[in-house]
Parts: sequence; C-alpha cells; structure tokens
Amino acid sequence: MKVRRIGLLTGGGDCPGLNAVIRAVIKTALNEHDMEVVGIEDGYEGLVLRRSRPLGLDDASGILTVGGTLLGTSNRSNPFGYPVERGGKLVFEDRSDDVAAYVQDLKLDALVCVGGDGTLSIAHKLFVERGIHSIGIPKTIDNDLYGTDQTVGFDSALTTATEAIDKLHTTAQSHHRVMVIEVMGRNAGWLALAAGLTGGGDVILIPEIPFKMESVCKVMEERVRRGKRFSIIVVAEGAYPEGGEPFVKRRVADSMESARLGGVGEWVGREVERMTGMETRVTTLGHLQRGGTPTPFDRLLATRFGREAVKLVAKGEVDRMVALRGTEITSVPLGEVAGRQRKVPPDSHWIACARSLGVGLGE
Repeated sequence: MKVRRIGLLTGGGDCPGLNAVIRAVIKTALNEHDMEVVGIEDGYEGLVLRRSRPLGLDDASGILTVGGTLLGTSNRSNPFGYPVERGGKLVFEDRSDDVAAYVQDLKLDALVCVGGDGTLSIAHKLFVERGIHSIGIPKTIDNDLYGTDQTVGFDSALTTATEAIDKLHTTAQSHHRVMVIEVMGRNAGWLALAAGLTGGGDVILIPEIPFKMESVCKVMEERVRRGKRFSIIVVAEGAYPEGGEPFVKRRVADSMESARLGGVGEWVGREVERMTGMETRVTTLGHLQRGGTPTPFDRLLATRFGREAVKLVAKGEVDRMVALRGTEITSVPLGEVAGRQRKVPPDSHWIACARSLGVGLGE
C-alpha cells in the first residue's frame, strides 16, 4: 500500500534540533515520496484535542538553525492517561479511542513521533493497542534513550553546559572559590559526565555513582595543598549521596514526570562550604540547556534521523525507532526501547577517562 499522508508530532521537553527534524521529514516526504505531511500541534495533546495543520515546503524554510519546535510540545498529554478535572479533582482518562478516531479522520497512514522515553513508549502503545503505525525519532538532552548511541539535542545541550563551565572557571579562579554547576540528567549522567570532561571539572557527580561528601571534599582539599585555590564541581540533577535519594524540587501530578528534580547542587555547595570552609557558589543551568541554536552535529543528526523515518514509513516498516549506531543510521523495534533507559555503564570509557585524569567521582 502506498503511503500518502503522514502525521508528525514533537512530544516531551523541547531541545535544539527539533525543527531540523521537522524540516527533514517535510522535505523528504514531499520531494522523494509525494507524501502529504500533517503537523500535530503540542505533541499528543493535538491528537486528543484535534489540533493539526498541513505542512509544506514553506514551513520547512528557514527553520534549520532555530531552536525549539514550530509544532509546540507537551509532556502532560498521555492519551492513555490524559489529565482532566472532575468535581475539583484531577483524574486521568483513557482518550486513546479519540486519538485513533482523529488519526482516521485525518487519513493518516503513519505517525512520526519525535521525543524521549515517554513519547516513544506511547507511540509503541498506540501501535500495539490501537493499530496506529508509528515511527519514533529519539530526542533528549539527557541522551538516555535505549537503542541509540546519541539523541537529538544532546550535543547542543553539552555545548551550552561546557560554555557555561568555561565562563565559571575564570571567575572561580579569580575569586578562589569552589563553583558547583548543576546540569540536567534525571536518571543518567551522560550530560554531566561529558560536560565535566570537556569543561575541566575537578569533581563530576552522576546518578549512576552515589557519592560521598568526604570524597568530594578530599578533592578540594588536595587541590589546595597543591596550590590550586579554586575547584569546579559538575553535578547531574539526579545525583544523590550514598544511602540517600535524588533531590525532589516538587511533585507533579499531571505530567509524565512524577517529580521535578533539583536542589542537589545547592546541597552539595552548602556541604562543601561547611566541611572545608571554602567559599562556594552554585549555578543551576536549568532550561538554558534546552534552548538556543542547534550545533552542526545536532543539525546533521536531526536531518539524517528525519530522512530515515520517512524512508521507513515508505517501506512499510513501522513500530520502529531510528537510531545512531557508531556513525551509521539504522532502526530498532520500538518495543525494545519503550520503558528502558540507557544509563552510563560502570565500564564506560568516559568514566575511565575521568579516573585517569584524576577527576573525583565521589566514590
């Protein structure tokens, strides 16, 4: 059966490179396969609330370098558990029948879903339970999606974090302070580890290695003995002390994330100052990491992913996620990706590099 019409949505948190994906999907679909492309607005919320618009070559013009997503996004619109208020209470309804009906009304032959674990898990469930042909494109600045070596958005976030550390380095050195930089990374420390290595961090704390404050402070004190009167600590938002738990900023009832993490940087800063007497300052990068212009690497990866997604649809290969393996673009079953996370393994070469360089990991 010839594929004539596909839907495209971006779900979950935004990141640089999403518009580059959208551009590649539109251009490949129209130029090579004579497919129509329908943009679904605000992720799965657009399918639930029936918000969409046709996408043409004009929509793909001038967006390659623009951050964010022209389609909008949402991380609070799981159609299998859609939040609504009933009698002053928040309840979750299964609206997947409405989604299936809207997909049919739009005459979509397939749905291309760009997102992280939550978005792609829903895409797989829509295929299994509602028969909607889905293709996933992996994006997340945490780089924690199973099945791919890298995701859209990671390189851009890494660039932002590294540039921030570079700037903090000079002020730390000038004022002889300890600088703590908290970056994103709920359950996986790829971003903190990479930013710490590329930014010259002295200590890197990640969720995969629960840390001891005594070990962290030992690094600071040893640097002072060597005449180094400043230090840089890079910490992932999901890192936590040995025997403890991740720091929760607040609980979230209507989101695919049950809790918003944050605060570990402030805690580490206070403890360093208390235990060493060294003046300490804390910077939380937050959503700065999600914004801005995508790096050339992310533009290229997004373009390759978008093209491959359309190719898979044209060949009738659905319920799959495009992926980067080494330098090659391939695909893996969505069922293998859904509900799984790619964490930093204990034998990671990045961890080995950090140890060889004398970087403290709080062990």
